[in-house]
Amino acid sequence: MDNKLLTTAIKKLRSSKKRNFDQSVDIIINILQIDLKNPEHRVDTSALLPHGIGRPVKICGLVDKELSDASKKILDHTILKSDFSNLDKKNIKKLTEDYDYFIAQSTLMVDIAKVFGKILGSRGKMPNPKLGCVVPPTAKLDIVKDRLKKTVRLQIKKELIIKSVIGKESMSDDMLAQNAISIIEAITQALPHNKEDIGSIFLKFTMSNPVLVGEENE
Repeated sequence: MDNKLLTTAIKKLRSSKKRNFDQSVDIIINILQIDLKNPEHRVDTSALLPHGIGRPVKICGLVDKELSDASKKILDHTILKSDFSNLDKKNIKKLTEDYDYFIAQSTLMVDIAKVFGKILGSRGKMPNPKLGCVVPPTAKLDIVKDRLKKTVRLQIKKELIIKSVIGKESMSDDMLAQNAISIIEAITQALPHNKEDIGSIFLKFTMSNPVLVGEENE
């Protein structure tokens, strides 16, 4: 995707009605011709945004004694294995509302699946190895946290569409464009027919109409 086309669309987006808060900027990608019933066509990938998503990312650690000190120091919240039995469904649902990602110590995955699996899984927040959220007892959690702060998950579920945040209105046009390119490239690589499967691309603010990315915006 041409950076110029994206920055042109962003400039047009900025002409929409001003709001009294820093709006999120989303990218919407319409997908063509893939068969959602075909397991080989399923898309579940991620993109690393060079400039982050423009807001803090909150991370909860599900760990044992080996990572206890590091998790308490580096992450936003820590739940030790010894405390798993104290949690009920209401507690776990509240956790899914409060935290963007859950990092799991790999040696605890059986326990985590039993206690958290049903609720975290239904909300798409089960610790995901593809995102680097399942770590060994010797993991450097600061490195994992820094990566997750810039990571967005990209999935095609029931509809042929992918929507993701690319940043905040306060970020520069170039920063937003570079973040958008990272997402487009990740999706292109994950699709079965690559760029042939990408249809239209739109950008929008939280409370604006979408703007089509393309030559007509020039």
